[in-house]
Amino acid sequence: MIKRYTREEMGAVWSEQNKFESMKSVEVSVAKVQASLGIIPKTAAKNIEKKSKFKISEIEKIEKVTKHDVIAFVTNMAKYVGKDGRYIHFGLTSSDVIDTALSVRIAQAGKIINKSISGLEKALKAQIKKHKKTLCAGRTHGMHAEPTTFGFKLCGFLVELKRNEQRFKQALDEALIVKLSGAVGTYSALSPQVEKKVGQLLKLRPEAIATQVVPRDRHANLLNALALITCGLERLSVELRHLQRTEVYEVVEGFSKGQKGSSAMPHKKNPISAENITGVARLLRSYAGASLENVALWHERDISHSSVERVIFPDAFILVDYALARMTRVIANLQVNKEQMIKNMNISGGQLFSSHVLLALVKTGMSREDAYKLVQKNSHSLKVGENLKDKLLKDKEVKARVSAKELENIFSGKTHLVAIEKVIAKTLGAKSAK
Repeated sequence: MIKRYTREEMGAVWSEQNKFESMKSVEVSVAKVQASLGIIPKTAAKNIEKKSKFKISEIEKIEKVTKHDVIAFVTNMAKYVGKDGRYIHFGLTSSDVIDTALSVRIAQAGKIINKSISGLEKALKAQIKKHKKTLCAGRTHGMHAEPTTFGFKLCGFLVELKRNEQRFKQALDEALIVKLSGAVGTYSALSPQVEKKVGQLLKLRPEAIATQVVPRDRHANLLNALALITCGLERLSVELRHLQRTEVYEVVEGFSKGQKGSSAMPHKKNPISAENITGVARLLRSYAGASLENVALWHERDISHSSVERVIFPDAFILVDYALARMTRVIANLQVNKEQMIKNMNISGGQLFSSHVLLALVKTGMSREDAYKLVQKNSHSLKVGENLKDKLLKDKEVKARVSAKELENIFSGKTHLVAIEKVIAKTLGAKSAK
């Protein structure tokens, strides 16, 4: 079943409610570990786990006075716990909680992205299988080059998506960090043992060496991985947009009942999804750039990264999930015009097969330079309505070296199909892309 995108799932991860829920999970986990190590009373940890809650409206009210969101949050939590609330945030600094809670939300968002990638992979594989033999023109510089198949075209995008999936998973793993080393990262208030045990509870890995914050190269790597996913989606979008042009008309985005393409021109069917995804990719590249700017903070830290991350993390994850889901629908519902693909191939009068004629001539002993000139002369002298195969059959020099049967085989496209099917079979059988 094709995933219909809504903001609810990914949006909930990046909501204010879940931000504080994640911070609460960090504070509760720290209290549990501290109690197990005898740092705070066990009864205090139990009360913190049982009674801890917060209200965003109350946090906002406190923050208006404190001008500090974490203090407002801790104060609000402590109110509901009572006297044992004094052990909340014991030995921690704000960034310990903020950065670890961010890791918790990144893990949640990462699972959603991985599901969305899998959905698009399935849609691509289905179309590849369906169109593995659907011949069409391969183009370089926007010009006819050699025959390919629509399935083979999509194979390249599938393998790129798999590479981006691997990059994302690696970057995600590097970003899932617990950091509880204190004000400048020296563990002066809490031991590394606390950090390690809390990490085990939250399924996060301790930072090797932190300042006051998790080093932002980890997050920059993650944002760049997300940007690369959308770069791949944009490349696919651009291909589909070109193929949908009126003059080409080889594919058409699915058009639902009641949908309108233009307020003025009732005939229009526009590649709006592919265009929207192109725009999303532009935003993601800007967010990746912003994440790189966040790497260099002053000394042990400043908060110049904070305002940036409040925007780029929610936006980036929501947009990538949106783009993946939307592209999945585009691919699954794509209308492929096989007849138009053949018609377009014939526009260039068989010139798509010129390279194989060149090879056939070279095999007879003709120099590559002479063979090139011979095929080029015939190709460039084609008039409207003429076909390169027919012209070559009349060329004495070609006839003396290459039989009519061999030329017929070259221009049938069978050689291309055999090679393409082998590559597609290998690609679909691969578990990963390197």
